[in-house]
This record gives sequence, structure tokens and C-alpha cells, in this order.
Amino acid sequence: MTEPDDDIDRLMAIMQAAFDPAYGEAWTRRQVEDALLLGNCFYALIADHGGPPAPGEAASGFYLSRHGVEEEELLLLAVAPQSRRLGLASKLIDHLAQAAARRGAQRLLLEMRRGNPAEILYTNHGFLPIGERPRYYRTPGGDRLDAVTFCREMK
Repeated sequence: MTEPDDDIDRLMAIMQAAFDPAYGEAWTRRQVEDALLLGNCFYALIADHGGPPAPGEAASGFYLSRHGVEEEELLLLAVAPQSRRLGLASKLIDHLAQAAARRGAQRLLLEMRRGNPAEILYTNHGFLPIGERPRYYRTPGGDRLDAVTFCREMK
């Protein structure tokens, strides 16, 4: 997947459209830029046609991950609401798994709030729950939500 000059703009547009503000899960542009400056964070964009967006073409989804020793953590994955149900999230997960394997990852990790409907997507891709953090997330309204950690062993 490609990295044209306007990738951060496209990624942020998807994030603003895809994440429900009630949960406070969207990152700021500064958080994304800082993560990418670290050198061990990676991303990919996808268009509605299932491939990388052409320069100037809107992206429909993205992931952001962080590589560590023998593992890669999926930090964010989002698909714009109007582009859901096209299989784009599955393609992004497959792309992440292949790219992470090339970087030496033996497992993929992710963490999400309990009750996130994306859990079905992840379990369909081989992620299994391995831990829980009670009351880990705080919503903008002050509610505390449990986090669940998932792992997918690479084959």
C-alpha cells in the first residue's frame, strides 16, 4: 500500500468519520505523527476498490501498528462508515499480518474496549482474548470501560 504526501490527511479524515466520539478512541494528528516518527510504527491505507488509493484519491480505511521484538501491536484500524461491508477491514488485517511477518513478528496483539462490535472481525481472523484490564479506558463523559487484550499467533 502506498505512502503519498497526503497520507496523514487521508488517515485523519477516516479516523474522524469512523470513530464514535462518545468513546474518545480517535487519535489526534499529533499522536499519529509522533507515533510514525518513532520508526517502529507502520500504516497502510486502502481504497474502496481494495487496493491502495491513487495519489489524490480518497482512502476508505487504514491501520496503524507498532512493531516490537517478535510481535506487532495493532494500534488503530478504521474503515469509513460509507465503505463498510466491502471486506476492507479484512484486507487490512491480512496486509498487516503479511507485513508484520516480514518484520519478524510471531504474533499480533491488539487491545479494545469490551463490547466493541469489531471483536467479531478480529476473532474471525484468529485473534483470541488473552487478558483484561478492568476500567482501563475513560470516555470523554468520565465512564470507565474494561479493555480486552487479544493475540493472534502467526503461522
